[in-house]
Amino acid sequence: MLSGPPYPDLDDGVGLTELPSLDLYRDSDPFRWPGLAELRALPDVVEFGMMRTGQFSEPLSFSLRAYQALRPRAAGGRPPFDIVHDNQGLGYGLLALRAALRPHRIPVVSTVHHPITVDRRLSLAAASSFTARVGLRRWYSFLPMQARVARRLDGIVIPSESSRREIITDMELPSEVMHTVPLGVDADVFTPAPTSTNAPAPTVAGRIVVVTSADVPLKGLGVLLEALAKLRSERGAHLVCIGKVREGGQAQRRVTELGLGDAVTFRSNVPEQELIELLRSAEVAVVPSLYEGFSLPAVEEMACGIPLVATTAGALPEVAGADGEAALLVPPGDPDALAGAIRALLDDPARRARMGAAGRRRVEERFSWRAASAATAAWYAERIAAVGGTPTSPYPGSSWSWAPPTPASWPAGSAGLAAADVTPDVTPVQAAAPDAASPSASPTLAG
Repeated sequence: MLSGPPYPDLDDGVGLTELPSLDLYRDSDPFRWPGLAELRALPDVVEFGMMRTGQFSEPLSFSLRAYQALRPRAAGGRPPFDIVHDNQGLGYGLLALRAALRPHRIPVVSTVHHPITVDRRLSLAAASSFTARVGLRRWYSFLPMQARVARRLDGIVIPSESSRREIITDMELPSEVMHTVPLGVDADVFTPAPTSTNAPAPTVAGRIVVVTSADVPLKGLGVLLEALAKLRSERGAHLVCIGKVREGGQAQRRVTELGLGDAVTFRSNVPEQELIELLRSAEVAVVPSLYEGFSLPAVEEMACGIPLVATTAGALPEVAGADGEAALLVPPGDPDALAGAIRALLDDPARRARMGAAGRRRVEERFSWRAASAATAAWYAERIAAVGGTPTSPYPGSSWSWAPPTPASWPAGSAGLAAADVTPDVTPVQAAAPDAASPSASPTLAG
């Protein structure tokens, strides 16, 4: 894996090549001015220049660094990897890398979680002034580059059919270059609370949980806060928001305006085990998004046996299933409907238990990491065969063989950007991949 900061935590045996950036958006010193000595190469100049002109620079600058890191491996004999997988960075450096790898018949592919044009539309709709809208258009100026790069790669993997429709419309990619592999979670880690006759009930009465980017309009937190205010007029409900909130930002202001200061708790940088315990402690989990290309938090919540209230936006019905099975589905942007669905679940413990169990079964059947990685490995092999390459150096004791799986045998899955030695007969390694690409996500190449 090749990654810019913040660097991922990887399983044993997975190598990491760190590609340091100028880290211009660090929390401690956002939009800082680097010293001249830090501008050592073209990617540094690109990163700084784009930042100073109000553009999001990481997709382009990271792709150039990745090209510089991988190009020497293609200069001599065949590089020691079979495929390169980008996690929706889609910078021009990928096209230069594809050209360098073409003589070796090594495909370059990408995940597109959903077109970021959707984020731009919703952000522009939420902007309060002409100046803010101008700034947003400049920030999202990398989007035409992403569409151009995506159209020239050797394959695109997507998490949902909803994403496919949006990508066709907004990025003008033909449907046939895309392959659907839903995201997955580690269903052995995200589990319901252990049952014991001596253990106290893990849930907290009236607790609602949401995992979201608090100040991103697309995630719909403002709508959920309005719904909570309606619920608080009749009962003691409390919301735990797992996600980073900007000091003095829109979410904090809305909490104050609605008088919810004692009813909302924000938590960020939560370790995995603590996240699982927080999910288990809730009676209801809510996904209030105005759009989702998939929603990994929804799958994590179902894996923990928590009933959902989710909107019908984007891929959420694909993820959560039919209304009333594992989730109550409501129209996006409707606080009254959201409040009504949450109320219905808070008032019905038996229904919560039934829906939570159904959600757990749904994850085990459709969204496990094992299914995700197996489906991705099968797609890798198909792309390698299509480009005409042959896999390199299988792991000791393994034998390379691959035949196209029948559609009925395809499991679900996902992956990130990788320079990978593909050996489907080896147990797949879990790789962390964001459920949706956003300007706050660190670019990665995984191997």
